[in-house]
Amino acid sequence: MDPQKPTLDDLRIKRSDKPESNLRIRPVAIGIFVLVLAAGVIWWLTRPKAIEVRTAVAREIGGASGDHTVLNASGYVTARRAATVSSKVTGKVIEVLIEEGMKVKEGQVLARLDDTNIKAALNVTQAQLESAKTAVEETRAQLKLAEQEFQRATNLARQNIASQSDLDKAESDAKSLEARLARQERDITVADRQVAMWQQQMDDMIIRAPFAGIVTTKDAQPGEMISPVSAGGGFTRTGIGTVVDMDSLEIEIDVNESYINRVQPGQPVVATLDAYPDWKIPCKVIAIIPTADRQKSTVKVRVGFDQLDARILPEMAVKVAFRETGGGPATAGRTVMVPKSAVQSRDGRDVVFVVQHGRAERRAVTVIDTQGDDSVLSAGVSVGESVVVDPPAGLNDGMPVRARKL
Repeated sequence: MDPQKPTLDDLRIKRSDKPESNLRIRPVAIGIFVLVLAAGVIWWLTRPKAIEVRTAVAREIGGASGDHTVLNASGYVTARRAATVSSKVTGKVIEVLIEEGMKVKEGQVLARLDDTNIKAALNVTQAQLESAKTAVEETRAQLKLAEQEFQRATNLARQNIASQSDLDKAESDAKSLEARLARQERDITVADRQVAMWQQQMDDMIIRAPFAGIVTTKDAQPGEMISPVSAGGGFTRTGIGTVVDMDSLEIEIDVNESYINRVQPGQPVVATLDAYPDWKIPCKVIAIIPTADRQKSTVKVRVGFDQLDARILPEMAVKVAFRETGGGPATAGRTVMVPKSAVQSRDGRDVVFVVQHGRAERRAVTVIDTQGDDSVLSAGVSVGESVVVDPPAGLNDGMPVRARKL
């Protein structure tokens, strides 16, 4: 029997219902997905984290500013009239009549020193004065009698009853008593002046206020020695206390000599005490001391208060802004105010960082004025934008930030 002949069906390629290529692509796709997911996780874990910053909103102020700050400086409140009150002589303190914070008038008694020895010397001098006055009265009586004897001797000599010797003796006695009287009268003057001298020393034992003011320090106690000059050993005081005339308070500032050309007598000044940072005190320049300190390269400037206040105390720290009224061009357009701490100097320009869509955007700005703790900008920032206050040193343009308003 002949074998079966091949047919066309025998030459057909048999295919499975599911293609084999699809089975190979699926693991590759899964691997790619896993790699992408791993890359996403790694990026999420290593992405730059947002820096937390404090922000403030830029606010609008008026168009043109009439006053411009030309110089900022700092100094201290000083008293033009302040004195450490001492005695004219060395002595022992027996009474102190002052306390810190006490108001005193000019000439008011502040303390007393021991005057026992001076009082005894004064009594002796007064007794000597009285004795001299008594001696003068006695001599005057003797002179009157001597003049009468001389007159009688003269009359008797004219009648040739008394001798020339008797006349000469009577004349000599009268002139001698007259000279003694003149000397004793001068002794009275000397004694009187000695009494005045000891009375002055008695008055020196009383220490008085040289002017009206407030006592700021009490430096001596009863029983201590006081002297107008410093003594070795440290047991002798040089003053009873310090009196300050509160009406003479002013501000003393050392201005760098490179900027002294911006200061003029009578120039308006705005002062801010460190103790009251929100209190703006109007002042003006009293005088520019016409000499420089070669060690510090500064010139001393005196600034006076337009009106004194009880809150202003000597030696308080103060910041001042020298103003220029009408001296600069008016600033046209809208200006904004931002905290001074938001403005930084980078690459020689003033810049601020503005928060936009969660990122820091660096902008160059133009500062036209400084008002206390704020800076006035004419360009670079719009009203209502959030600026970074005290930006961190590592903050750069485009970095993600997380804002926290003041």
